[in-house]
Amino acid sequence: MEQESDERIIEDAFAELERLIYDRCSADERADIRKAFELANTAHKGMRRKSGEPYILHPIAVAKIVVQDIGLAYKSIMASLLHDVVEDTSYTIADISRLFGEKIASIVDGLTKIEGVFDGDTSLQAENFKRILHTLTDDLRVILIKMADRLHNMRTLESMPEHKRTKIIGETMYFFVPLAHRLGLYEIKTELENLCLRNSMPDEYNSIQRKLEEGEEARQEFIQRFVRPIREKFEQEKVNVAIEGYTRSVYSVWRKMNSKNISFEEVSDLFAVRLIFELHPGITERAQCWNIYQLLTEVYRSRPDKLRDWTNNPKVNGYEALHCTLVGPLGTWVDVQIRSQRMDDIASHGVVAYWKYKKGKDQENELDKWLGQVKDMFDNPAEEDTTMAFLDRFQSGLLAFEVYVYTPKGDSKALPKGATALDFAYSLHTGIGSKAIAAKVNHKLKPLNYQLRSGDQIEILTAETQHPQPEWLDMVVTPRAKNQIMESLKTEQQGPYKQGHDLLEKELKRLGITIHSRMINKLLLAYKVSNKHELLSKIGAGLIDLSGLENIVRQNIPKKQVRYWGLQFLPFVGGDKKEETEEKIDPKNTYMLQEVAEGKKKLSYTAAPCCKPIPGDDIICFLDEDEAGVTIHKKKCRVALRLAAQHGDRIIQARWAKHTAMSFLVRLELRGIDRIGVLQDVSNLITGELSVNIRKISMSADDGVFESYLDLYVHDTNDLEQLIEKVKKIRGMESVKRVDKVDD
Repeated sequence: MEQESDERIIEDAFAELERLIYDRCSADERADIRKAFELANTAHKGMRRKSGEPYILHPIAVAKIVVQDIGLAYKSIMASLLHDVVEDTSYTIADISRLFGEKIASIVDGLTKIEGVFDGDTSLQAENFKRILHTLTDDLRVILIKMADRLHNMRTLESMPEHKRTKIIGETMYFFVPLAHRLGLYEIKTELENLCLRNSMPDEYNSIQRKLEEGEEARQEFIQRFVRPIREKFEQEKVNVAIEGYTRSVYSVWRKMNSKNISFEEVSDLFAVRLIFELHPGITERAQCWNIYQLLTEVYRSRPDKLRDWTNNPKVNGYEALHCTLVGPLGTWVDVQIRSQRMDDIASHGVVAYWKYKKGKDQENELDKWLGQVKDMFDNPAEEDTTMAFLDRFQSGLLAFEVYVYTPKGDSKALPKGATALDFAYSLHTGIGSKAIAAKVNHKLKPLNYQLRSGDQIEILTAETQHPQPEWLDMVVTPRAKNQIMESLKTEQQGPYKQGHDLLEKELKRLGITIHSRMINKLLLAYKVSNKHELLSKIGAGLIDLSGLENIVRQNIPKKQVRYWGLQFLPFVGGDKKEETEEKIDPKNTYMLQEVAEGKKKLSYTAAPCCKPIPGDDIICFLDEDEAGVTIHKKKCRVALRLAAQHGDRIIQARWAKHTAMSFLVRLELRGIDRIGVLQDVSNLITGELSVNIRKISMSADDGVFESYLDLYVHDTNDLEQLIEKVKKIRGMESVKRVDKVDD
């Protein structure tokens, strides 16, 4: 009976896929797709996913995403149906080639080779990771199908044990989300972000989702009111434009709340309006965008500082549009996007739509240039690149969201967010970067470590006597700049490199340790450098102090940082043999006890300095390499996401236990109307009425508005929230927010 039910479910799922492809594929192509399905169904017969459903439903779901969300054609659909056959069954690539041809076999082979990279329990291996990225230049369809595979896995993440979910979420946010952005797959990027938030912080996700739903009717009424005079203007001018309103995603709202330290009610741009026009013959798309903008300004006032022209300088992923901000009814600012139908297709389907429209044209797009950078990164790798260094260079340099800046002649340059004037100099020419001494940004003198902002115009000042310095490695984020600086240091400063090697070898020998790759990897992480050459050069130049070397190599945590907190570590059996349950938790095990595979160990715990978690925060914990200690991060911490992606095998499941004997340092940011006695009122409330110890307080005032920072001790997030609510009631107080960065 169960078998008959499974067969019906499977046939229904494939029938839905057939409906999707009916108008997109020929009869012969549909027959080939049916043949691929039948082979995959036979090969996966009897196999089930963690959710309990027949395994074949996963390849069918991936194929649907490939069709609907990415827009790939029938060969990619066939490869999607077959993508796990070679990995999980007795069929070989030779079998796939014989049955379906070399091209399908090649795509399946690419998917098979990268399958174990993200699905295994261990950290990423450099060669496997590079194999994934090579598909960007070999056959982009492989990575696009892998993107669809990841999206479906995220949609069904609830069936996975918690430690697996945390690892997958880290990989997704660290690698797949920025890659989807760079490939222009905005809808997939948005859904992946929402799924990550929903699975990592369900309470925050559900709270924002509920508030968005509660305000949806009012937003729609406002949008209709805003759009009405625009629609009338277009009808009057006989301009054919489709107008649609849309609301920010839950993740986008959450990110803005956290980055700006504001409440949901303070998010002003919850929605925007999109205009999509049909191109008139005899007029360029860019000209038509500006014509529509001109009509909009006849209806509403525009903010010139918010105008963004992506029609003249498309984004690296091919995105084109004209963005503006208009003041609507009741003085509300509304973001508006103006696109042609072609631009909208590219915005929806990214790289696939871009190549469809590019067919037959010779011009090189920014996306082509970026793929060239990817190829260049493989053709010219940094010497002695470690696994994690390679991953970080790719993620920060080639996947980072971009800023757009200009040369004095008006030529645009796209660089990753966080790039500096020195990165810009090296992007122009190695000779300019090597001789750079300063920059003129918008005609004002700035240092080389100035972080670029979109719209900046930059001129690099050079001197023949200048040459690259070791500290420059800390000023740049782009792989090109780092590689060029290291090459220059290698030839110009062999002395510091050798001196650093000898010094490190001597210090390690004193501790009874020899230099080996695992030790070097540990030092790279501890000193926050990307590779061995940078590490040794900085040691030799005196930029890295080895006085704390013993603590690092022994993985000892200084006593002043050790906190035996109210943490309860959940018993965990390696692999997927069992899933954690509440019943397994020993209520007497308040802290210091955890099962790792077979044995029990006493562990020391320390708060990560990047996010400073306190009891009550959603947390994620990582076991140190020697399994002697644990570092605790907030779940939303970007460093934690990176560690989850790279060291998923070291995730430890934990929760806060009841414990009131300890206090934890937090920082509050206060803003309000400056008046005599306001600081005294704050101090009296916190230390007097609430009996909370203030460690440090600073305050500044300007034009009748004050800003203050308070470092104080609390037991947990409940105490902190109650304190914040009371401080907010002080006369003249505008905002009270927690800040992650706190000095020890």
